[in-house]
Formats: sequence, structure tokens, C-alpha cells
Amino acid sequence: MLSKKICGTQTPKQLKYSYSNRSKGKGGEYFGEHLRICPQEYTCCTSEMEDKLSQQSKLEFENLVEETSHFVRTTFVSRHKKFDEFFRELLENAERSLNDMFVRTYGTLYMQNSEVFQDLFTELKRYYTGGNVNLEEMLNDFWARLLERMFQLINPQYHFTEDYLECVSKYTDQLKPFGDVPRKLKVQVTRAFIAARTFVQGLTVGREVANRVSKVSPTPGCIRALMKMLYCPYCRGLPTVKPCNNYCLNVMKGCLANQADLDTEWNLFIDAMLLVAERLEGPFNIESVMDPIDVKISEAIMNMQENSMQVSAKVFQGCGQPKPAPALRSSRSVAENFNTRFRPYNPEERPTTAAGTSLDRLVTDIKEKLKLSKKFWSTFPYTICKDERVTAGSSNEEDCWNGHTKARYLPEIMNDGLTNQINNPEVDVDITRPDTFIRQQIMALRVMTNKLKNAYNGNDVNFQDTSDETSGSGSGSGCTDDICPTEFDFIMTEAPPVDSDRREVEASATQPSQSLQTLFFAFISLVLQRQWR
Repeated sequence: MLSKKICGTQTPKQLKYSYSNRSKGKGGEYFGEHLRICPQEYTCCTSEMEDKLSQQSKLEFENLVEETSHFVRTTFVSRHKKFDEFFRELLENAERSLNDMFVRTYGTLYMQNSEVFQDLFTELKRYYTGGNVNLEEMLNDFWARLLERMFQLINPQYHFTEDYLECVSKYTDQLKPFGDVPRKLKVQVTRAFIAARTFVQGLTVGREVANRVSKVSPTPGCIRALMKMLYCPYCRGLPTVKPCNNYCLNVMKGCLANQADLDTEWNLFIDAMLLVAERLEGPFNIESVMDPIDVKISEAIMNMQENSMQVSAKVFQGCGQPKPAPALRSSRSVAENFNTRFRPYNPEERPTTAAGTSLDRLVTDIKEKLKLSKKFWSTFPYTICKDERVTAGSSNEEDCWNGHTKARYLPEIMNDGLTNQINNPEVDVDITRPDTFIRQQIMALRVMTNKLKNAYNGNDVNFQDTSDETSGSGSGSGCTDDICPTEFDFIMTEAPPVDSDRREVEASATQPSQSLQTLFFAFISLVLQRQWR
């Protein structure tokens, strides 16, 4: 609270001495008929002083609101920064780890095709930062491109045109050249990234709403009530008497009526944030998905090697026999380019956490803070009025300022919210005119809550495919009913249908090149030294 100087330059202590002298005839009070806010009794305050003190009351109220809301505002600001730093660094670490491991394991062959993997991480980062990316379509495209590259490597004796490679990519789903890895990774990545991105977006919305609502200016009726509560005791010669607690509550409930209406939607928003936080702790959390992604992709490459003969035979049957490569090209050239040297993996080379912490610690911390912020807006008046700088406290109901004199405050305490202030005895509140700015924040919370509940169920509201497959499509959950709860049902926008025009093929016995068998041994060495985490 700012230092209160009333009646010229007198501090509250000086004013008390002044009134003591005046009672002995050494001072002259004004009769208060000129006052518009304070009781019209003997006073040292002029009309001009009332105006200045009204502005001072407004400033002090705004400071109180800012101080009281500091916890909830900083919670969302600081935790948004922490989570955002963590997720970004996690993606950078995963990409760096994959690049380092694949350079050691696959050498030149990887470096010649590294843009396929770089594009994967670029799209994952773009999705996380809010880009219009359909995760499932993007992952399908990654595996299709990888199949095209791998198919050329296992068949170096042939020349493949762009049209032929496009035909090859159409068999990704039917032939399953990479085993079950793409399906599993699709489920894990979509759920993990939907939860992570939506949670950070929720922290952003919470931060913006808290910041904006905390800066709403008081109405003229509120300013008058604040002046009467905070400064009229000084004008009446009672500088040491603080407002009664219940009196303060009615003033604050009137001044913060619109903010209190935010409470219902805010609580639903906090509940939804806590639900998605559970997803960040579960089996599909982004840390457990991204940390071993290099091993998972490498396993898929090994599966492709093991199935290379069958895959090639079926593709040749469906797409036709390719033309032989020029005479200068041979299978030996691929093997010679492959770097078989594999340096043993050192677990200490990769950080186990990002941004100097772990996801579990971050989630535990934010859940505690979120729970504390529930019902914040409805308890706002109570938090302000229990401040000993503001009121006499709930235990002192007799020797406090009740708006007229030092005595008990008799009116009942109003309920929360705008409509309940129709009979507020302290603040003139127009209940027919809700604050449009506050209503905008309520709508922002409602939209974000809807997105969070969808994310909890594994659905991205921007991408919802019409496919009935339990593996998911668009950016859906890709999970079965016994794994994914369905507590919430919402209408989502639909993603463009995934291409379903798949050509059926029959197998034939065509012998492919064995030039990349060394990949198999390299991966065996890799798996022996790195286990699934």
C-alpha cells in the first residue's frame, strides 16, 4: 500500500495528532456537506482532496489486484517457458542423437539420404510450434520416402524412374516392409505430440487470460466504493481504523464481479489441463517416445533388410520389371560405400533430460501449481481482504471502519458473480452490462478447454479423419478402446482423407541384390548395446 497523506501533507500519524489538537480548539474542521463520497460530517477533506484520493484509491486497488494475482500469472508464465524449452530441446536432442548414431552405424549411405530424416524432425518441430501439420499423413510420407530410398539401395542393379518409385511407395501399407514399427510409432508420436503441443498451448492461454483479466480497470462505482473504504476513515479523523473484513468483501465482490464470472470456465480449464498433464506422465509421453526414436527407426530398417527379397518380388510384380542400371553401376559400389565401422555406444554421450530437468519433475510441479490456482477468481476478494494492510481482519468485527464510523459492519455478504451484485450495498453495479473483455476471455478458455479434452482422448481438433480404423488417421489417437478412455465426445474438424487407393499385388520369386546385408550386422551390434527404453 502506498503511504497515505491526508489533509495537506500530514501522514496518518500527524493527522491523528491534528485531530487531537482540534478537539481542544486548536484546529478547524469543515462540515462535510461538500463531500460527495465520504460521510457528510466534520472532516478535514475538501472536494478536491476527495477527487485526488479517489484516483489514489484506484491506483492502490490496481496494485492490490496485480500483487494478489502475481502467483497465478507467474505460474503460467514461468511454466510455459520451462515446458517450451524442454520440448524444443528434447526434439533437438533426439535429432542430434539419431544423426550421430546413423552416421556411425550406416555411414555414407545415411549421409546421402539424411534429408529424409531431417525433414521428419522439421515437420515434428513445425507441428509442435503450431504449424498446420497432419501428423499421421506426415509419418506415412516419411515411411514411403524411406521405402523408396531403401528399395533403390537393395536393388542397385536396376534404374528406377520417379514414376516407378511413386508406385513403390504405394505398397508401404500392404507389404509392411518395416514390420510393425511404423504403426507403433504412429500411435506413440501422434498421442505424445498432441498432448505436448496442446498442453503448452493451454499454458499460453492461461498466461494470457490471467494477465489480461488482472489489468481490467475499475468502474466509476467501484472507485467511489474504494475511496470510501480506504480513505474516508482518514477524512473522518480515524486514521488507525481499518475497514471491516465483511465490508471489504462486499466492495471487492462488487469491483471484481466480472472477474468472478470467469471462475466456472477457469476451473473447467484447470481440470482439463490436469487431465492432459496425466497424458504427459503416461506411456505415450513425449520424452519416452522421442528419446529412443533412433533405435526404433533403425529397427525398421533392419526389418526392411530381412524382408528385402519378398518386398522386391511383390513390387516388381505390381509395378513391373525395372530397367537394368548402366554397366558402371554394380551392387559392389553400394557395399563399398557402406561404413561398417561402429563405435560402441556410450550412454553418457546423450543427456537423459532436456532443459536441465525431466518431464516427470516438470509435470509434478505444474500439477501442484494448477491445483492451487483453481477457484482463484471467485476467491479473489477473500484473498485481498485477508491482507492485514487492507482490513482489520475477520477476528476484529467491532473496532473497524464500516463505511460510516468505527463499528460492526451489518449488511450481509453478497454472493459471487455479476448478477448477485444487484443489491450490493457498497458498489453500484450494472448487472445488465457484462464486461465484454472478460466475456472474450471466458470464450478463449472455453475453446482451449475443448482442445485439451480432445487431446486427452488423443484427438487433434484440427485433424480428425473419417476412418474407422482403431489405429487412427489424421492426427487421431491410433489406440484401441481398451487403451484410450473416451470420457469426452466433441465435434472435430475433419482432415483430408488419407489416400486409400492401394493396389493389390501378388508375390513372385525375383532375387534382389544382397549388397546391403552388412546393414543387418550393423544393427545387431546396435541392438546389443542399446535396449528399448
